[in-house]
Amino acid sequence: MPTQATVQPQAVNGVPVDQFVDTINTVQDEPRAARFTFRSHSHWIRGSHVVTAVKDFRHAGVEDTSRNVTFVMDAGEPAVLLGRDEGPTPFEALLHALASCLAISFIYYASAREVKIDALEMELEGEIDLQGFLGLSRKIRNGFDRIRVTFHVTSDAPRETLDELCSLAQRRSPVFDMISNPVPVTVEMRTKQ
Repeated sequence: MPTQATVQPQAVNGVPVDQFVDTINTVQDEPRAARFTFRSHSHWIRGSHVVTAVKDFRHAGVEDTSRNVTFVMDAGEPAVLLGRDEGPTPFEALLHALASCLAISFIYYASAREVKIDALEMELEGEIDLQGFLGLSRKIRNGFDRIRVTFHVTSDAPRETLDELCSLAQRRSPVFDMISNPVPVTVEMRTKQ
């Protein structure tokens, strides 16, 4: 007796396109579903070594506990910056966050348009002058002076399509937006006895 085949959701580049479209439609109908609060908990170890854990988050005003694993990330500095290489520098972590978000945005929108991507690699470079951080110059900012991003894409799609997807990734990437535009940040000090 023949069995009925299970209908698999359409996936392009490993992205479940139907689910992506459903998410967009859900948010259009219920904008509250787009609200997330992401958290991290960081713990200083010694010197420049900091460990950050990420797990739970809020979605649409409700605590989401769907993650079964806590992601742990180390940060540190190389010896030339008084560290012991316990992890990537915060600057490198920022470049990772930007590259990841741009790549995800690029792939999601390529998939929604059914553009097959065979490979995507990115190179990022951030330039910084530490005179600002060291308090040696008020004219030099503390952070990156500039960041350069280069996409290396392998695809049969026309160059114009890939350029359009690259531009769309920049416009839609939350991390690109946060780096390119000022974000209000509040810092509160609490002491423990």
